Amino acid sequence: MGLRNTANEVEQLHHYLKKVHFKNNLEDEVFFNENGDLNVPYNIINMVFLPNGIIHHRIVGSYNPFQKQDFTINEKKIIWESTFNQTPPQAKCSERCPPGFRKLTREGEPVCCYDCVPCPEGEISSQSVDMDNCVSCSENQRPNHERNSCIPKLITFLSYEDSLGNALTISSIFFFLINAVILRIFITYRDTPIVRANNRDISFILLTSLMSCFLCSLMFIGRPQVTTCILRQAAFGIIFTISLSSILAKTVTVVTAFHATKPGSRFQKWMSYRVSFSIILSCFLLQVLICLVWLCTAPPFPYLNMHVDTGIIVVECNEGSAIAFYCVLGFLAFLAAISFIIAFLSRNLPDGFNEAKNITFSMLVFCSVWLTFIPAYLSTRGKYTVAVEIFAIQASSAGLLGCIFIPKCYIILLRPDMNSRKCLK
Repeated sequence: MGLRNTANEVEQLHHYLKKVHFKNNLEDEVFFNENGDLNVPYNIINMVFLPNGIIHHRIVGSYNPFQKQDFTINEKKIIWESTFNQTPPQAKCSERCPPGFRKLTREGEPVCCYDCVPCPEGEISSQSVDMDNCVSCSENQRPNHERNSCIPKLITFLSYEDSLGNALTISSIFFFLINAVILRIFITYRDTPIVRANNRDISFILLTSLMSCFLCSLMFIGRPQVTTCILRQAAFGIIFTISLSSILAKTVTVVTAFHATKPGSRFQKWMSYRVSFSIILSCFLLQVLICLVWLCTAPPFPYLNMHVDTGIIVVECNEGSAIAFYCVLGFLAFLAAISFIIAFLSRNLPDGFNEAKNITFSMLVFCSVWLTFIPAYLSTRGKYTVAVEIFAIQASSAGLLGCIFIPKCYIILLRPDMNSRKCLK
């Protein structure tokens, strides 16, 4: 009971000890810091009571706040009274907090009584012990598993070695080869009625541009560089413009071909190749102009995105100018919408001109893919954002290829009897 009262009396002195501030004989300022430790070095004395009544002072340790290991004590030098047979007392309330933890003082208890809590996500405590606070790692680093040091963040991007990147590469090459086979079929049967029926030169341009679309998607795979960031968006916009303007030219050709067959029709002058190629060339030049303005003012560039995840850095291409990027997409959407509207309004033409139905369906697939792309693109993060864009490029290109050219290949290879002028009339 007496010991408990003594402990309470000592604790009552803490308030006054915290306010102690004086100069010793050496003119050093002496005070207690926030942890209750003196700011100056001192020795730890073991008082030994000798049998003859003399008290011997023996230095058994020291405290030096200016050293890394501030407290040292040699327990072997300590001499206990002969009547003391218990475990030596520990002059501390809590065990020291190891690296990776910080002290959390217990409310209503002395400052030497605390709990050790792990550092929060993204922070560490260094190799020293009993850290009051954890510190954050730099933006390009992350804590290790023990949270006692910072290590470089993992750099990630959609690579060819990645399983997802590998699958998209294989699909791109597969569709490219399918496209090449179809182009070969059209070149071989270029003089047949079904190939000549709707401007075979435009068909060749469209097939070539679709092949380029499949190859274009490969530029989105691999670590972004200055060159690839510039080329991937510009090539995507220009190549897709050629494809969509070719479809628009095809659609206009289908409509004018039907109306030009009527006696005295004014549409005969629209049947010339110059009109079709003028549509393609004008759309191509306009998109090139948009891309040139974009690349000259705010070109895309590689960007280290450190905010996707706390442990990784995503290397991606920043568009540079979001307005220019959406102008490119907007022009493509305009061409797709015009082609779809004209083809849809002409879907009920006679069977000899039924390519309008194929174009209508192809543009419906194209628009559906890109309308689905927008929410998917905005909801994904990191390398999956690039994967979504590659998938949209390949899916929309495959939709155009399949809807417009597969039916013709079916007739050329499997129904040659339908590949005649009689069936096209």
